[in-house]
Amino acid sequence: MDKISIIIVTYNAGEHLQACLNSIRQQPFQNLEVVVADGGSTDNTVDILRSNEDVISTWISEKDDGIYDAMNKAIALATGDWFYFIGADDTLLPDFSNMAHQLKEPHTIYYGSVLAKGGKYLGFMSPYRQAKIGICHQAMIYPKFVFSKYKFDLAYHISADHHLNMKCWLDKSINFEFVDLIIANFNHTGISSLQKDKLFEKHKAALIFKYFGLSIWARFSFRKLKAKLLNKKEDTDKLS
Repeated sequence: MDKISIIIVTYNAGEHLQACLNSIRQQPFQNLEVVVADGGSTDNTVDILRSNEDVISTWISEKDDGIYDAMNKAIALATGDWFYFIGADDTLLPDFSNMAHQLKEPHTIYYGSVLAKGGKYLGFMSPYRQAKIGICHQAMIYPKFVFSKYKFDLAYHISADHHLNMKCWLDKSINFEFVDLIIANFNHTGISSLQKDKLFEKHKAALIFKYFGLSIWARFSFRKLKAKLLNKKEDTDKLS
């Protein structure tokens, strides 16, 4: 049975981390390796890591250059056949184990859904929605093959996962497969939900053109222009 490396990136997340680790410990699927990359927390995070070494395979606590630098460090430490990323303030659901049994093709990224705000998020993603919104990172399980080719680009502080998935979409050696399971409870109050990656948003149209092609770029650009014009009209109406 293939091993899944669950990667958790933390920084002063002691308030939530134990619940995340408990949800991993409770999974029926047991061939799991938990790798934690902590950014040098000053709260009780390190104490929690030390007291949970029965479920944590490897952990480090040192200064890093942000979320994706920590993820890249954790990838280098992980030894699994598959890689899954979860936030310290997220928790796994029972269907994660059911998803684990679906992992068969070593060049396929499998993705499901998560719970967010009490509802199912996001479900099946068309190529257009993948380009525009991106698959929720906590819904995805990557084959190790992906990280033999790619790492997270640290230029994108919040959306490097979206950028990575764009690269994978264009790469003909990598497939995407949707499995209709809800595998995690996603905390929608994290940085990726509350802030936008300004550099990624600046580059987004060009990245969509590069990785998804002309037709999806044209659709994205048209809808973006339409939204801009509608917002401009609403602002004008308010002033009149």
